[in-house]
Amino acid sequence: MRLKTPQFWYESDSIKTKMLTPLSFFYKAASKLCQNTGTPYKSTIPVICVGNIVSGGSGKTPVSLAIMNLTGTKQSCFLTRGYGGQNKGPLVADKDKHTAADIGDEALLLANKALTIISADRGKGACLAEDKKADLIIMDDGLQNPQLHQDIKIIVIDGATGFGNGKVIPAGPLRESLESGLQKADAFVFIGADKQNIKNMIPKNRPVFDAKITVSENWISDTKIPYIAFSGLAHPEKFKGTLEDISVNIVDWHPYPDHYSFTAQDLETLAAEAKEKKARLITTEKDAARLPRDFVQGNPLDILPIQITWEDREAVIAFLKNKITT
Repeated sequence: MRLKTPQFWYESDSIKTKMLTPLSFFYKAASKLCQNTGTPYKSTIPVICVGNIVSGGSGKTPVSLAIMNLTGTKQSCFLTRGYGGQNKGPLVADKDKHTAADIGDEALLLANKALTIISADRGKGACLAEDKKADLIIMDDGLQNPQLHQDIKIIVIDGATGFGNGKVIPAGPLRESLESGLQKADAFVFIGADKQNIKNMIPKNRPVFDAKITVSENWISDTKIPYIAFSGLAHPEKFKGTLEDISVNIVDWHPYPDHYSFTAQDLETLAAEAKEKKARLITTEKDAARLPRDFVQGNPLDILPIQITWEDREAVIAFLKNKITT
């Protein structure tokens, strides 16, 4: 069972942070050593890495999907580690054959949109993409991965949570020091308003693109329908907030840890509660990827579709085209 994102990572003054700070030195040193080890593979096709500096959800996968829609290439390919899956690849994701237990929930979401390759070794994954005649690789996560040369590095930042307490794992959520992370990026994408004043830390010569997560236009909200909401994300309360923003009638709420594997007992409890309260269940697309198909098909379940909406879509397109062609 996966653990929830520690609350103290997002607190300004915590005794747990102070106690764990000495251990952050070792994580930081190991991260730096890993990133400087070996020579990364240079693919024959452009590689865009959509990553972040913090552990946990910041919106990388929705941004990866949105960027694919902007590039205009004929055969974009997603490349992902397949976090949470048992198969390390390299292999092509098959949404009809593979499950989240095989390749991870994010990989299944990506595979619904385009050719998706799972590979723990990103360099080998890029070679498979070349064999499949892809003309662009969009790497979902992997900013700290040293195995594949990245032509464009984009860091996604959640405007609400920012970099938490600014400490490196385990004292905080950072995967590496802020200095090294911020300097390596070619551009930054902010999801939502910058409530932590992170933009003041961004190098002045790097473009910043503002975006927000919105509910897809084909979703029709009916406030008369009672819903039992559940989700296992790094910050599941954001999903609850989105539902409240669109006036979904939530009669109960069940948060779970990130990438949580729902047990048979969990699902039985949810189904029984929905029946008792004459309510429908509602969850995220990412969570739905981890649900058994018979549960999805056999229960009153809605899956909330989301998308990235850019504040200046044309500016993002111009940046990508300029970087890909130079």
